Amino acid sequence: MLESVVKRSVLYRQVAEQLVDDIQSGTWTVGDNLPSETQLAINFQVSRQTIRQALQCMQENGFIHRQQGAATKVISTSQPRKFSQSFNSLGEILNYPRNTYRENHIEEYVECDSHLQKILTAPLGSAWYHIGAVRLEQETNIKLAWTDIYILQKFAKLTQMKEHSREMVYAQIEKHFGVSIAHADVEISASQLSKKHAELLGVPQGTPSLIVLRRYFDQAGNPFEISMTHHPENRYTFKMNLRSSLH
Repeated sequence: MLESVVKRSVLYRQVAEQLVDDIQSGTWTVGDNLPSETQLAINFQVSRQTIRQALQCMQENGFIHRQQGAATKVISTSQPRKFSQSFNSLGEILNYPRNTYRENHIEEYVECDSHLQKILTAPLGSAWYHIGAVRLEQETNIKLAWTDIYILQKFAKLTQMKEHSREMVYAQIEKHFGVSIAHADVEISASQLSKKHAELLGVPQGTPSLIVLRRYFDQAGNPFEISMTHHPENRYTFKMNLRSSLH
C-alpha cells in the first residue's frame, strides 16, 4: 500500500515537470489554455487524480491559474519568486526588497478631479504629477506589481534623478526637498486586475490582485504622495511578525 502511494506521488511530479518543460519550450505560451484534465490523462496515460495533483503543484509554483468551471490558463513560463517582509512598525511595511526596481510607463501632469479625489483626498483642481510604473525583480525581471504614484507637481523632476527607479519616491522627496513624513495611512484591499493592468503585468484579465494604497502626509497634515499598487497573486507576499508587549 505504501509503495503504491509513493509511486503515485512520484508520478504526479513527473507529469508536472513534463508540463512545465512543455510550457518553457513553447508548446503553450502565457495566456494559452492547457488541455482538459481528461485529455491530459489520456495523453500521459495516468488517472485524472494524478493530473489534478500535477496541476495543483504547477499552480502552487505560479505557472498556471485554475478556476472551477474554466480552462486552466498558463500565466508564467518561469516560477515567480515571492518576497516576504517582516515588520514591527509602519515604516518597515512601506519598503520593498532592495533587488527590485521601477520601470516608468507613464509620466504626466494631472489635476485632481472627482475620481482622483477619492484616492488623493486632496482639493479638487489641485495640481499633481502622475507616475505609472511596473515594479520588477532585478535578477529575473519578473513583473511584481503595477503602481500609480501621485506626487505634488513641484516634485516632478525626481523622475530625472539617477536613483529614481530604485528608491522609494517618498524617500527621494524627503532627501531632495526636505519634506518629512509626519504620518502615513495604509489601506489593503482585494480586487481583480483590469485588462490594462493585466496586460502590463503579463497575466490574464481578472487575475486576483492585492491592492495596497499608501498616503503620505507632511507636518502640516497635507498629503504629498499617494501610491496605489496592484500585486497579482503569487507575485508578492506581505509577512507580519507581531510581538506581545509583555515580552
